Amino acid sequence: MTERVDAKVLLLFGDQAEITTPHRDHTDPERVPVDKLVRETGIAREDLVGSKVVAVVDGGELVRFERA
Repeated sequence: MTERVDAKVLLLFGDQAEITTPHRDHTDPERVPVDKLVRETGIAREDLVGSKVVAVVDGGELVRFERA
């Protein structure tokens, strides 16, 4: 089942971004490639931290991101 959830970029760590979702809070954030977030949302790397995005979840996996 595909679902869309609100997500927020907490911080960047090298080439990975830590994001929170309703399923994973700041104590256990998801890690996703920064270049994937930039490519899919159009948000510049320097503007990612603090950004709100929409995560598309399919089968429990984050498969795509969109600008909120």
